[in-house]
This record gives sequence, structure tokens and C-alpha cells, in this order.
Amino acid sequence: MAATIDSASSPQASTQYLLEVVNARKTFPGVVALDNVQLRIRPGTVHALMGENGAGKSTLMKIIAGVYIPDEGEVRLHGKPLQLNGPLDALEAGIAMIHQELNLMPFMTIAENIWIRREPLNGLGFVDHAALASKTQALFDRLGIDLDPEMEVRQLTIAGRQMVEIAKAVSYESDLLIMDEPTSALTDREVEHLFRIINDLRAQGKGIIYITHKMDEVFEVADDISVFRDGQFIREAPASELDANEIIRLMVGREVTQMFPKETVPIGDVVLSVKQLGLEGVFEDVSFDVHAGEILGIAGLVGSGRTNVAETLFGVTPATSGTIAIDGEETVIRSPHQAMLRGLALLTEDRKETGLFLSLSVLENMEIAVLRDGYTHGSFVSQHQLDQQCEHMKQVLHVKTPDLEELIGNLSGGNQQKVLIGRWLMTKPRILILDEPTRGIDVGAKAEIHRLISKLAGEGVAVIMISSELPEVLGMSDRIMVMHQGRVTGFLDRSDANQISVMQLASAPSAASA
Repeated sequence: MAATIDSASSPQASTQYLLEVVNARKTFPGVVALDNVQLRIRPGTVHALMGENGAGKSTLMKIIAGVYIPDEGEVRLHGKPLQLNGPLDALEAGIAMIHQELNLMPFMTIAENIWIRREPLNGLGFVDHAALASKTQALFDRLGIDLDPEMEVRQLTIAGRQMVEIAKAVSYESDLLIMDEPTSALTDREVEHLFRIINDLRAQGKGIIYITHKMDEVFEVADDISVFRDGQFIREAPASELDANEIIRLMVGREVTQMFPKETVPIGDVVLSVKQLGLEGVFEDVSFDVHAGEILGIAGLVGSGRTNVAETLFGVTPATSGTIAIDGEETVIRSPHQAMLRGLALLTEDRKETGLFLSLSVLENMEIAVLRDGYTHGSFVSQHQLDQQCEHMKQVLHVKTPDLEELIGNLSGGNQQKVLIGRWLMTKPRILILDEPTRGIDVGAKAEIHRLISKLAGEGVAVIMISSELPEVLGMSDRIMVMHQGRVTGFLDRSDANQISVMQLASAPSAASA
């Protein structure tokens, strides 16, 4: 499809754009990340940038934010060419970015993270911590954020850290704010809060570039939309002239007709039985069974204990009460290694913090869980055999990478997620726990991962799937277990579950029923 800008209903040529990107190109070894792309942002508008993982969205944003320098092309701010040699240049020019992968320093306070390099000083030239806390509180009051400025970031949930990142970006009082997946860890209420902040910024004449894979958000917040595919600009148009199906078609170059390809498969015997499981101070009295071939969805609001249950099953945080039985035999799991020996695998919620080894290659990240499992002879690794298995997994999951030696950090978020899924599939698990398996993943990759989950269930794998996206839980689960504040509040069969019934259980405790 030829690249197009819908000029009939888009801003007239005389409109002064806040930001323009003209004919930008960026390559990395073996990859053309951007090929002659363009972008135009009007002041006082939200411009949604849509595309699959690997389409070039984050690369372009890093060019605008001064992280990357383009090989060709030009960035213009207020109509004038802008030369950026680093992120500080972008900040000084009035451009701030909230990165998809959070970049806060965990052992510093919230206030210190927000105002780093801009701290108020006392008469002796030292940081005035009282003024720092006061300044942060004033910012939080303005944005309606209820956090203690003096709390260390490591004590925050992922959602809390996301709000700190948003506050930090707003604190620069920039003319242009880039938001890359800003709601990936937020609850519905927190998303509404963010949209109020966005509307205030828009009313002040700020320009906002908004990247998300959540289609409903696009039509709620965006004025204009640009679509990228495979590093190329495809189309720009007012949001009012596009619908979800057209955006998906432009993004993937084809129709995505079945987002949740759930197949009806035979449900076998109970593989995993959990009775009155507890982790002191976190969750208690959690009981459920999972059968071979079954997909058990776990739903609940942030803080409900879903992830804690998954980590306890996998031995990351051993249980303080209750029992776990596999194939009817009670077992004690006190470490991930013990869990793996019993056929469990866990795809963690946060791929950057608890999943990836960012300084290692795709190959090393994929093979690390099976190095001691059939690929060693004495003290030596059968590297050729292992390479073949990883290459096969790369092809099965459609991982976009020049080769297996590429650094995992150079891949898009969606392709990183596929590598992690590949890692655990290579262990041939009987019980697969997936915590937010499609967070930050584009619609095309989501459909691929959903098909894979359904296929694994068809092969007899018992699947536990945790997701904050209700359509995903409803579309893929045979049964849904709902949690609230560390307790199970109910179970819903697929035929009885809907968004209202799930949210009622997730919002207030009720008697759990098996």
C-alpha cells in the first residue's frame, strides 16, 4: 500500500506543526528499523502512533527524544530543523518521553527520581530535601497522584512506578510529550486518571504522541492517527475517519479475523491441585484445580494477589501455608528449580525486571532454562543441537531478529516476549503459568500467542493465564478464577462469564465457590 496522508480532512498545509519528522531512516546491523518515514504533530492534540511490534514506533520516538541519531532525514520543531545529540538536548528543546520500559532508580526516593539533576539546593550547595519533597508534593497535588514523595521507588508496584514516570515527564513542562505504552500496568481507574492529565495538557496547547496496543484507548483519547508497518509510514488520518478494523488492517497488512482463537479440546484429569495456599501477609486460603487441556484464567485488579500466587506456585516465594499436589501427589516447591523439575514453567509479569538478560543474545536468553536438560554430555554443552532447537523455536514463534546472536535488548518488546515464551516451551512444561502474556504486544502478535496457547492446551498442557485485559481472559479461558485483596472471590465458567460478572467479583469480596 502506498503511504498516504489524508489531506482532505487533515490540517491544512498552512497549519503550523509543533513537530515534523521528514524522511527519517535508521538502520541497525542487519535491520532497517525505519525507511523514509514521516510524522506530523499539531499543538494541542493527541497523535496516536499505531503499528505492530517491530514496526519502528519506538525507534522513531527515540530519534525524537535524542536517544538515536537518524541516518537520514530531519526533525523539525516549530518549523525549524532540530539537531539532537542526546536526550538532554531533547529535554532542553521541550521534548520529554515516558519510555515503554521504566527507567527509574529503585533505591532512590520518588522525589529524587523525578528531579534528578534539577534538585533544589540550600545555601551550602547541598540538596534541600525538604524543598525537594515539597516540590514533588505540589506536582502530585496538581496531577492528583496519591504517593509519598519520600518513599523509595523499589517499594512501589509497577503501576505506581508508571505514575511516577508520568509525573516526571510532566515536570519538565515540555511542549511535546511522548507516551510509549503508558497504561500497560494501570488499572481502569488509573487509566481514567491519566486521561484527565492528558486532557489538561492538551488544553494547555501541548502536543502528545501516544503509543498503545489498546484500540479502545486510541478512540477515546486521540485526535489524529498515524500507522506504521515494517519500518515504513503507511497512513495518517484524523481519528474520526478510521475504525478499529481499518487500523488493524493497515497495521498488519491483512485481516485479523479471530483475536481469541479458543478451541474446544478434551479436558483431562486434574494435573495441579492447590488447597488453602497462603503467603503470610500477601494472600490466603487460595484453592483451585487445573486439568490437562484446560486454560484457567485468573482475573483481578492490581494488588489482588494474582502474580503472588503464580510466583508461589513456581517457588519464587515459597508458601507459608496450604498444599500443592501434582498428579495427585502432594509436593513441596521451595525454588524455581524444584518447580521446573515437576513440570512447571512461569512466564513472569515484567519481562525486563524478571525475565530477560538484556546484555545477552537471543540464543542465550532462549536456551538458559534447558542447558542442564538433555543438552549436556559430562561437562560439555551440545551447542549444535541446542542451536537447532532455538532456531526451530524462533521460526515457530515468528521472532523477528537478524539471527540468534543478536542482543535481546535490540529486539522490540513483542519479540522479546516471544523469546521468553520460547524459553519455557523448550522445557516441555506440563503446567504453564502465563502472567500477562501479551502485555505490550501488538494485535497480530497477540493473535499468534493466543493460537499457541490454544494449541498447547489441545496437546494436554494445563495452562494458568493471568491477564489484566478482560477481553483476553474472557476470550481464552475455560474457567475464570477471580481474586480480590489476596483472596479468591469466585469462579466463573466460560459460558457464564462476562465483564460485569468478573468485575463484580474483582471489586468486592464474596464467598468463593469451586
